[in-house]
Amino acid sequence: MKVRNENKIPMEDFSSIISNTPLFKGLPKNQLEKIGKIAVKKNFEKGELIFSEDDQGDGFYIVARGRVKIYKISLDGKEQILHIFDQGEPFGEVPVFSGSLFPANAQAISKCSLIFFPRNAFIQLISENIPIVMNMLGVLSMRLRQFTIQIENLSLKDVPGRLAGYLLLLAEEQQSEDIIRLNISKGQLASLLGTIPETLSRIFSKMNEMGLIEVEGRSIKILDTDGLEDLALHGKI
Repeated sequence: MKVRNENKIPMEDFSSIISNTPLFKGLPKNQLEKIGKIAVKKNFEKGELIFSEDDQGDGFYIVARGRVKIYKISLDGKEQILHIFDQGEPFGEVPVFSGSLFPANAQAISKCSLIFFPRNAFIQLISENIPIVMNMLGVLSMRLRQFTIQIENLSLKDVPGRLAGYLLLLAEEQQSEDIIRLNISKGQLASLLGTIPETLSRIFSKMNEMGLIEVEGRSIKILDTDGLEDLALHGKI
């Protein structure tokens, strides 16, 4: 693992990211300042590994700039993306509490600046600040729900249903009822949905023919929200 740069982060540069991340949102200024004092900046180039599965969980990260994918590799060498994190989102939190190994790999899929919180310093901090613990428990509960839904989708729904559900989720996240933009490549989206790019392209074409969506590059216009919701529910075209 190569790290291009590492230094203490001036609180004024990253205070808005730290204060708005779900882990720390709503905390008073004095607690946010304490959190900022233990933060370390780490820069990664596109394609660089941040940590590997079974590395010691020595801390967790928040994405300051760029995008990070969390993934596992199957025995036959196939990559399965579990999640993609964008600016302001934390990842790698579980080992902070358990002192265990990272359960998956993390890789920069664009040039990244990350905020790193060393485990020992963070454990000492939260032992004196219960509100931080409560915020983290809320985020971890939400993350568990997301993975439960993902596992259910991968095991119970066909790929068209998974794609429809993902597009609806993206529309909700981007607060758009008609035009959304894919923030990852179609190859990465295929891995996230547990399929291959060729299959994904065929499904996009079929959904376009059905009048559900209109695709132009990474921009997708939703033409029939009710139809997408029905497809997401039943999973078949």
